[in-house]
Amino acid sequence: MHIRLSRRFLGATTATAVAALWVVQAQERGTLPPESASQVGRARAAESLQPTPRLPDGTPNLGRVAGEKGVWNVPYVQNMGERVVGGRAGATGGTRRDGPLGGGEGGAGGGRGGAKSEPQVPFMPWSAAVYDYNSANLSKYDPEGSCLPPGGPRMMATPYPMEIVQLPEQKRILMTFEGATHIWREIYMDGRPHPQGDDLNPTYLGHAVGHWESDTLIVDVVGFNEETWLDYYGHPHTNMLHVIEKFSRPNKSTLHYEATIDDPGAYLRPWTVAWNIPWRADGELMEYICQENNRWWLRLKDDVGESILGRP
Repeated sequence: MHIRLSRRFLGATTATAVAALWVVQAQERGTLPPESASQVGRARAAESLQPTPRLPDGTPNLGRVAGEKGVWNVPYVQNMGERVVGGRAGATGGTRRDGPLGGGEGGAGGGRGGAKSEPQVPFMPWSAAVYDYNSANLSKYDPEGSCLPPGGPRMMATPYPMEIVQLPEQKRILMTFEGATHIWREIYMDGRPHPQGDDLNPTYLGHAVGHWESDTLIVDVVGFNEETWLDYYGHPHTNMLHVIEKFSRPNKSTLHYEATIDDPGAYLRPWTVAWNIPWRADGELMEYICQENNRWWLRLKDDVGESILGRP
């Protein structure tokens, strides 16, 4: 009974999520009724005119203002190759809009063109081959599909709300994600260096240290394991991955995100992706447990019939 009820609840939750995402997409595409579209437009325009909120020390407040609600509506960036700053035509570095659950990126007409369709990504031969394989099987073996954490910078491209909590007196920043297997990350702001050698234990989210440069939060992350993809489309990485993130809030309604991906084990040179994350003023985080009632991944096999988990 519990399983049946949970599945029913999950089905309802999924339907609600799809409906909500459809509304967001309709708002962005301008396909809502004129009256609704006008109301949304006025609300967004009013928010965009509000200045960047700040903490008492003058630092930009990347989270809520006291007494208000609000979360960041992280977009679904399926393909980092379509967000490369300075890339080919169509890779607009943050102005592209994504569909809610299925809209494709990359290749002609939203298809999966593989490495040859992304000259803006500096693949090595082996990483291009892995990406081609993931493209050919339509991301069948995506680790996040097995409820594993998305890793970085993919956590900033997984379509569920996110909240940022700044603790200047403790010299750290916390980010909590509703989706992405309900993870959280900690950014150390106390000037500490990264651990070295065996002390740098590879993890899904890596070791993050940050500092402010003017009004931009700069976050330096190393120590990633190799259990994740950079995105849903399957850009691979190695444990040599080094990510430099930049967070800025040009106005109350917008968080601009930029990430430079430097992985000398998988790519010939660093490459940078970027996009904007909108503020949802009435939003709060909800509990979402990816693993609940997830049974199919226990039976998932690779192309030669072996369990991807290494056990029956």
